Amino acid sequence: MSGYEVLAVRYGTRTTTKAESYLNYHLYGEPDAEIAMDYFFWVVRGAERTVVVDCGFGAEAGARRRRTLLTDPVEALAALGVDAAAVDRLVVSHAHYDHIGNLHRFPNAEIVLARREYEFWTGPYARRMQFAHSTEPDELANLAAAGEQGRLRLVDGTCDLTPGIELVVVGGHTPGQLVVQVATGEREAVVLAADALHFYEELERDRPFFVVADLADMYRGFDVLREMCEDGGRLLVAGHDADVGRRFPERVGGLPAGLGELVVRVAGTTEGAA
Repeated sequence: MSGYEVLAVRYGTRTTTKAESYLNYHLYGEPDAEIAMDYFFWVVRGAERTVVVDCGFGAEAGARRRRTLLTDPVEALAALGVDAAAVDRLVVSHAHYDHIGNLHRFPNAEIVLARREYEFWTGPYARRMQFAHSTEPDELANLAAAGEQGRLRLVDGTCDLTPGIELVVVGGHTPGQLVVQVATGEREAVVLAADALHFYEELERDRPFFVVADLADMYRGFDVLREMCEDGGRLLVAGHDADVGRRFPERVGGLPAGLGELVVRVAGTTEGAA
């Protein structure tokens, strides 16, 4: 099996602070500081298929939440040669607004997510304020509709999605947060942590993010990420860290003006990509 190419697309951004981002930041006894928070989705391209991981926030929800939209995710995909209407598999790391905001624009995709994630967000506690503030009702309705249409593939524990792509349910940030590991070579792989790791500092300094469904599960997710990346051939990609663009500086050529600076190649090559 040949490896996949993995792209990270930075479609949005905002400025926040450490006190707003880390759970009980006052416990660390450090002064507050501004930090950039970027928003990504990911494209995994192989010889036989392309898999999209998450689909970003919708323009209206993003504007209401004062997030800066840098590029429309579906238009960015089109520039990369990927037609959202033709995508047959969309992996959803979790159901927060910035990860499923364009779900309705992938009408023919099989949507893959953790079973406990789907059951929670279509269950009785999803509307409670401490959970609901990170979601949009119409987007959760789109997710439920996909379930009614038979377009969901629900994952328990770990799952080999297709040769070279493994899904791992870690929970923590949400009840069924997913991590995606992608083989990019014979002994190399990319670990797309999504929001199991918003910022690299969370793992480096053992600091949970402020949005948490289960704190023990979040810490357990950190441990799983450490174990997954013990091998020197693993590249870890955080879900919202502005440092992603610096850690992975290779840009993708041939893109429209403005978009070229928003798409980075994490690993792999374009040879034989579908």
